[in-house]
Amino acid sequence: MISIIVGMTKTGVIGKDNKLPWHIPDDLQNFKLLTEGKVVIMGRKTFESLPKKFRPLPNRHNLIISRSQDQIEGAEVCTSIEQALEKGKSFQKDIFVIGGAAIFTQALPFVDTMFISYIKKEYEGDIYFPAFNKKEWKIIDKKDFPEFESVVMKKK
Repeated sequence: MISIIVGMTKTGVIGKDNKLPWHIPDDLQNFKLLTEGKVVIMGRKTFESLPKKFRPLPNRHNLIISRSQDQIEGAEVCTSIEQALEKGKSFQKDIFVIGGAAIFTQALPFVDTMFISYIKKEYEGDIYFPAFNKKEWKIIDKKDFPEFESVVMKKK
């Protein structure tokens, strides 16, 4: 399974100044539960935005897409989404694309599932999730939390 996992506002904000604009423990816990023991693919800026103690993300295979760095301690560097997905498949585990915006855009054609946390409060941001055709996706699960709604979508 190749999935995107993302938190965003209803207007699509996913980041501000290379950070999450919110801190929602339930959402972070949900992210951890879904991705632990799996493969995570992210861009270099997303990797650098993680708190140092979580670089690389523990108990996961970390694949970083970068054209400027060829080595990152504790992770494997790939030069394209295609290379990262090929490498990810070799682990024979679920693959989660975790950002940022450019990586989401590149990954969307390959993804069959999206785990979206729709943040209820609006936040200002400068990075947005790419537009996608909602008619191509079917909601298969929804859960309500105090600060966000968890939605799972499958490609039709």
